[in-house]
Amino acid sequence: MKSFKLISLQIVTERNELFNVGLTDGLIINKEDDLNTWILEAFLSKTYFDKIQHVLPSLNGKVNVQAVITKKENGPAAFDTVLRSIKEVEGHVSIVFEGHLQRTRSKYAELLLEDLIDKGISGGDLLAEFKEKIISQPPFITTKKS
Repeated sequence: MKSFKLISLQIVTERNELFNVGLTDGLIINKEDDLNTWILEAFLSKTYFDKIQHVLPSLNGKVNVQAVITKKENGPAAFDTVLRSIKEVEGHVSIVFEGHLQRTRSKYAELLLEDLIDKGISGGDLLAEFKEKIISQPPFITTKKS
């Protein structure tokens, strides 16, 4: 098994929008098993959890998430997960997801360009926006929900 720092986490909502999870801390583990399973643990304040629990499925419910791992400069990785547990721990909440890394056929630049075009940006504005975002690599939905 290999563990990594979870830098940021976004939940893909039912309306195919990203919902940022305000992490206090986070951990992601590659189990390195035959099924290529990953465990993601988000640790957040109880107060913040009370504000966001409406976007979480019930236990064992499927949820797509995007995670930035190790450094904020890294692009987001998309995961198909299942919500495994929610536990209160001394004024904080631990949320554990288990799932699989999605293998996208496109690279980040291609996905970013598609996202900008889908938003109706074109011409010189498209080029300027693309240049800015390819450097800052903001999170956006990297997969389309079926």
